Amino acid sequence: MSSVDRLVLDTSAYSHFRAGHPGVLDRMADAAVLVVPAVVLGELGAAFALGRRAQENRQALADFLDEPFVSILDVTTATATHYGRIFAALRRAGTPISLNDVWIAAGTLECGGRLLTFDTDYRRVPELDYLLLEAPSS
Repeated sequence: MSSVDRLVLDTSAYSHFRAGHPGVLDRMADAAVLVVPAVVLGELGAAFALGRRAQENRQALADFLDEPFVSILDVTTATATHYGRIFAALRRAGTPISLNDVWIAAGTLECGGRLLTFDTDYRRVPELDYLLLEAPSS
């Protein structure tokens, strides 16, 4: 396992982190900085609002975001430029992915990070540096 400077967490990676997935915990421990895209915060906020433990989940996220090695990745003009290029390329190839995933991929490219995910859709973004983990079998 090699260390990475910036490890970007998508929503699935954060959820598996909260569940104690050993692969996620190992990769997070090896990263210099953990990055959470603002889009992921929106997805998590929606999930928390729909769930039964909203306040507990919001507090756990707030505590996580307060850690000195965690940063939030905002959407910038550079992110929007990456988004447009990725969206158009995927649409031309006939392999679109969810719009939120395009934003997450765009932010990951912008910050020069490696995306940690359980979502196979990111395979469709050729220039993206990502690490795809598998969820434990039920």
